[in-house]
Amino acid sequence: MTFDVGAFVLQSVPFARTLDIAFDRVEPGVAVARMPDRADLHNHVGGPHAGAIFTLAESASGAAMLSTFAGELARATPLVANSAIRYVRPAMGEVVAEARLRASREEVVAGLDAGERPEFEVTVDVRTTDGTLVSEMTVVWTLRPNR
Repeated sequence: MTFDVGAFVLQSVPFARTLDIAFDRVEPGVAVARMPDRADLHNHVGGPHAGAIFTLAESASGAAMLSTFAGELARATPLVANSAIRYVRPAMGEVVAEARLRASREEVVAGLDAGERPEFEVTVDVRTTDGTLVSEMTVVWTLRPNR
């Protein structure tokens, strides 16, 4: 049986379900998620609210992280240590986030094996369905060893 990372994220993060986030693709180190165009998620200019875009991007980053480190959940808890987002231009309509892990699994697991609390980056590009870049995000994740 394979671990469905997208379903796990949606089960673990009810707010992502509230926004109707869906995962198109999750593979080692990469996740693609989308958020539909809904009037109740709009901002004052008629596109998705900045907070909704942030949540989409952070959810995609979590899936990219888990696609690589799900096997470590018995001994470590993943947490966001830091995040930064840049809004490039107003988004209109449905938006799609593509997240990519920027660390090697071996390096992060070696830190965990050494009793450390490793930190690593996941970068996310958010685009409209026509491919226009609307936001860029970097999420710094950590694996906190369970006690």
